[in-house]
Amino acid sequence: MLFKDILWVFFISMLPVVELRGAIPAGVTLGIPIALDYIICVIGNMLPIPFVMLFLKALLVQLSKLPKIGGFFAKIISRADEKALKIGKYEFWGLFLFVAIPIPGTGAWTGALVAAALRMRLKKAMAAIFLGVLTSGIIVSLITVGVSTVI
Repeated sequence: MLFKDILWVFFISMLPVVELRGAIPAGVTLGIPIALDYIICVIGNMLPIPFVMLFLKALLVQLSKLPKIGGFFAKIISRADEKALKIGKYEFWGLFLFVAIPIPGTGAWTGALVAAALRMRLKKAMAAIFLGVLTSGIIVSLITVGVSTVI
């Protein structure tokens, strides 16, 4: 295990789509102990999320003000507001489950997009996404260790 391997896994976990779902198995393959691999990947996966959320919220608001296409984005914001009202107290747990289940199309990046579209408060969304990433990381780690011991 080399420092460059740790950096490589850290950067892989920051990538959208791949996230820690791909980084944890990569770390195990590179010989990083699973506990260290998990910690590196959780940190790497979470690092860009507040920036993604803050940028997307601001971008949606700015796009809604543009002539001709602004109405489209205003409708997205309006629909997200309606859904947020319907979801109400369940939006935290819905976002958590969405991020926690390690299947294609879910994860911290997509969770941040959902939270931004729903205009969730940053603190609440970050907590749900963080718990989801922790849970997803445990699931992926268990699967990875199980697979690697069979092979």
